[in-house]
Amino acid sequence: MSELFDSIIVGNSISIGTYLLCLLAALGCGILTALTSAFRSQASKSFLMSLVLLPMIVATVIMMVNGNIGTGMAVMGAFSLIRFRSVPGKARDIVVIFLSMTAGLACAAGYVGIALVFTLVVCAIMLVLSFIPMGNERSMDLHITIPESLRYANEFDELFAKYTRSHRLMRAKTTNMGSLYKLLYRVEMKDAAQSQAFIDELRCRNGNLEIALSEVMEGNEEL
Repeated sequence: MSELFDSIIVGNSISIGTYLLCLLAALGCGILTALTSAFRSQASKSFLMSLVLLPMIVATVIMMVNGNIGTGMAVMGAFSLIRFRSVPGKARDIVVIFLSMTAGLACAAGYVGIALVFTLVVCAIMLVLSFIPMGNERSMDLHITIPESLRYANEFDELFAKYTRSHRLMRAKTTNMGSLYKLLYRVEMKDAAQSQAFIDELRCRNGNLEIALSEVMEGNEEL
């Protein structure tokens, strides 16, 4: 059983069979990571493709370095350029990217058993955590447009007490040359089924101007 976690690479030379086996193991880790990331998430196709290919790329790059300091410095410089050209990602995206890279590094060292077991364990933990309610999952963003004559400080308190567990004013700004205010509230609904009734009563207070109730934007999770 312990042989499963031994490296399949012996010495400094790598045969074509060993390389293909490491590459297949990296591909399996990438596919498993991508499938887990796509579960109960709105991941894009390009991001999932990147997760599938990333372990294979990392494994091949590390095998090419193989103790060569000059090649290692060149690879480090290339990775630095890629990093600075990337955009900020969500916390979950950063985690799965590190998972893919770790699996690729393990495959590059020949520890395909460790790479597969590690990926399976981490993906299983991620799936279990996805079913556990964490944070404020009922939170929604409420956008309300009101005329400048309306004093919004306590105007909606009665409705907030009726339909929400909590509310907080996140932003207030003027629009239409100061004749209107646009308010952004972070609210936690008591019952999502009452959203339409909530909006209907808000319309009676803001003069039937624009109102939008949506899921919380994920930009706050960016690292």
